[in-house]
Amino acid sequence: MNIVERFLQYTKFDTQSSEESQTVPSTPKQLVFAQYLKEEMEREGLTDVEMDEKGYLYGTLKANTKKEIPTIGFISHYDTSPDCSGAGIKARVIEHYDGGDIELSPGIISSPAKFPELSAHKGEDLIVTDGTTLLGADDKAGIAEIMQAMCFLRDHDEIKHGDIRVGFNPDEEIGMGAHHFDVEKFGCEWAYTIDGGDLGELEYENFNAAGAKVRFKGVSVHPGYAKGKMINANRVAAEFAAMLPADETPETTEGYQGFYHLLGIQANIEKAQLSYIIRDHDRARFEQRKVFIRECAEKINEKYGAGVCEIEVNDQYYNMKEKIDPNMHVIDLVLKAMQECGVPSKVMPIRGGTDGAQLSFKGLPCPNIFAGGVNFHGPYEFVSIQVMEKAMQVIVKICELTAGYND
Repeated sequence: MNIVERFLQYTKFDTQSSEESQTVPSTPKQLVFAQYLKEEMEREGLTDVEMDEKGYLYGTLKANTKKEIPTIGFISHYDTSPDCSGAGIKARVIEHYDGGDIELSPGIISSPAKFPELSAHKGEDLIVTDGTTLLGADDKAGIAEIMQAMCFLRDHDEIKHGDIRVGFNPDEEIGMGAHHFDVEKFGCEWAYTIDGGDLGELEYENFNAAGAKVRFKGVSVHPGYAKGKMINANRVAAEFAAMLPADETPETTEGYQGFYHLLGIQANIEKAQLSYIIRDHDRARFEQRKVFIRECAEKINEKYGAGVCEIEVNDQYYNMKEKIDPNMHVIDLVLKAMQECGVPSKVMPIRGGTDGAQLSFKGLPCPNIFAGGVNFHGPYEFVSIQVMEKAMQVIVKICELTAGYND
């Protein structure tokens, strides 16, 4: 089975996760695909293959040398985003993309005018959707690349390597992917998530992240007799939202700039709730953002009375850079592997999170490497076959180079 066949087979499984669920994994359909992957891992010759009750999969490609080599790992998640349907995906290959518009379905056009990333892949073979679902390259492309790399190493015994651990997990898209990942069982000195974007992307900086729930208690009175009595929770919530900087939102920031992102509003006169995520690469600025949003809540209470506004702020994850900086050899190996594979490296911060961030804070240094998908979480998602093949080659080369790490 080649990498394209492998990936297309994976897209047939609906593995959408759910933020509303309290189970692990968040949707039982993820376990259907996990069982398929378990059987595939065993069929392809990996050893120590096991899947726990939460759907976390682990396996090993055994070393083919007696030389002492660090055990390293490669990790991808198999759930797809709740933002767009992953059911009934109709993936197809556009051979030798000509650089123009792609008609995904009648009236649904993927155009480089709207998605300029397409232009970088002129002449390549692209896998696209029919414009009604996401594709699932995030992160089934990563799984296909890892599995193809393991099969390549299995069949090329001349490439010496140590024990290589493989891990696949659910629920990354809802921020829960690393919560139940057993780092001790995984048993690696370091690892890589294959969950990045386009060719050459390498990420070992991510946002510090928190979530905030801001609740408002109103007082409902007949509007004809409301003067001095009514507290309209709708209006108070809107007033609070206006207190946050208008130029510090996702749509106005880039690079290392942080933001407050209003995710949702539930409101009537008696009660309202605003849901936010808070993001910043800099830890000190991140802490200041949390202080500021709490101060805004205090000002509301000063104006309208104690208890009108209640705020709950919870940290979600932190910037992995502080855990990678003391272990820069894990980055040096990737950069060398990319160079030897003819891949131009693009080291950049993640404007988001990754399982690798949480894993790094659990004691497993774990930067993120490109998997090739573009326009994640929506019907215009695509992946280049040539980029997937390059990602697979980089994984193989990392394993080969690690064999010389102690030399």
